[in-house]
Amino acid sequence: MPDNLAKLTYQTFQQGKNYFGLAHKVLTTQLLNLISPPVETKSKPIPPEVIPKLQQRMNQIIEADWQDAERGVYPQSVLFDNPWSDFFRYYPVLCLDTLQIWQRANQKRYQEFSPDIAMDGYPSYYLQNFHHQTDGYLSDWSANLYDLQVEILFGGTADPMRRRILAPLKQALKAFDSTPPQQIRILDVACGTGRTLKLIRDALPKASLFGVDLSPAYLRKANQLLTENQGELPQLLQANGEELPYVDNYFHATTSVFLFHELPAAARQGVIEESFRVTQPGGVFIICDSIQMSDSPELKPLMENFHEMFHEPYYKHYITDDLVERLDKAGFTDITTEVHFMSKYLIARKPLV
Repeated sequence: MPDNLAKLTYQTFQQGKNYFGLAHKVLTTQLLNLISPPVETKSKPIPPEVIPKLQQRMNQIIEADWQDAERGVYPQSVLFDNPWSDFFRYYPVLCLDTLQIWQRANQKRYQEFSPDIAMDGYPSYYLQNFHHQTDGYLSDWSANLYDLQVEILFGGTADPMRRRILAPLKQALKAFDSTPPQQIRILDVACGTGRTLKLIRDALPKASLFGVDLSPAYLRKANQLLTENQGELPQLLQANGEELPYVDNYFHATTSVFLFHELPAAARQGVIEESFRVTQPGGVFIICDSIQMSDSPELKPLMENFHEMFHEPYYKHYITDDLVERLDKAGFTDITTEVHFMSKYLIARKPLV
């Protein structure tokens, strides 16, 4: 396919996902307001001047996504990768589940889990219905719906946001050019359903990949997704990012995507320090998470609404937290930041000495 046509096709594909997500949110909100009117809401209307800024940011991340594919950071085919089988299988289930989520949000039931879910062994901060999700992160039901929920929430840009870690990751790994590609070890902390590991595999087909997550249900979903890929299967373990089950200096790179805003402050520092411990000298730690007040003050209304609308109990502190300071405290150096659409990236090196 000629590049101009491929780019237009990709842009149209992304716009289609954005329009679908917007239509879903508008229609379901109108319907649920009729069925079960909200008792109260603390969220505020989005100022009209914010909308063009959002659209501009979305256009910019789509352009960045295309440019990275064009210069070979990952195959162009990755841009069109979409879990269609999961979409057709689980979208009707997601629509049915939306009423439960809506009622749970209205009734402020933040720690509600099915009776068959074992609650022992998890940190207390984890036992939440984040996003008002049914069973939080602890059931196969939740794991099967999660990626679709996030895609709709971000108008089809969840994977483009995840892919922004790949260029700095590949750049940082040039420090290990003398190491055979199959001996490069990369850990994804809080790997969830495995979407980030799948994208890393697309960009680095020979690397040895590892993932940890607290949820056995999400690890089962990750294993299902990652077995569809060619190449070596990533090694997945159930573990807490604050207590990584690996020896010191084991990984050439460590990543964490969409985790830190769901951690209390002490746990954030704990994950950073553990990531420092297991990363090799000269290696890199890359965080992708929500924008913060310091880098995106013009989107303050959205950030203020987010924790109220989606039950993110640690988000309000996160958006004012100094992650650069936390990384520096752990020992990382050469810390740089980037912002793409609704996500922020921190790229930090572990010094050689």
